[in-house]
Amino acid sequence: MANCELYLLTPPHLDPKQFKPLLVEALDAGPIAAVQLRLKDISDDEIRRAIDVLQPVVQDRDIAFILNDRPDLAVECDCDGVHIGIDDMPIPETRKLIGNKQLGVSCYDSRDMAMRGGELGADYVAFGAFFPSPSKETDVRAPVELLSWWSEMMELPVVAIGGITAQNCKPLVQAGADFLAVISAVWNHPNGITAGVQTMLNAIKQAQHEQS
Repeated sequence: MANCELYLLTPPHLDPKQFKPLLVEALDAGPIAAVQLRLKDISDDEIRRAIDVLQPVVQDRDIAFILNDRPDLAVECDCDGVHIGIDDMPIPETRKLIGNKQLGVSCYDSRDMAMRGGELGADYVAFGAFFPSPSKETDVRAPVELLSWWSEMMELPVVAIGGITAQNCKPLVQAGADFLAVISAVWNHPNGITAGVQTMLNAIKQAQHEQS
């Protein structure tokens, strides 16, 4: 069974300077595999400012800093990678633009899209939403079996996303998710950010222990 890690997404709206100490707290709370800057409905300059403030916090800890949606800015600002969706730049064009940077692709609940993503050069695929998400409205509801199918068939890492919490992540971990992408489970945890990270990590560890 693959080791499952935590993939932390930022809230879609934030003030970089105010968010910086919160990010520091999260990254110091336990091992995080990657951080994705996921900002919506703001200007390019605002994205650049957020990268300038937050990227060093992540990269200084040898954690991958991934930018959502914008391969062009990922290259310009020397992010470690980019994550794209179905409405973004096509995968071959993205790969050509970003070179050897990490490329993640949202595949929702589509096996065909995931297979194609892998063939076209993605470094990981993401399925979801698995559960209702307070961070993003979506009609897609991916079945847990997608993770089992992918992990048995493919070597390419797979990310599970969408409404994931410490309470519901067990079947995703045991189905073979390499990464759990979380937002609200950390940033909105009732006992704070450190507790959010540690509760998720403990839930992952417990799910793996029960399966071993």
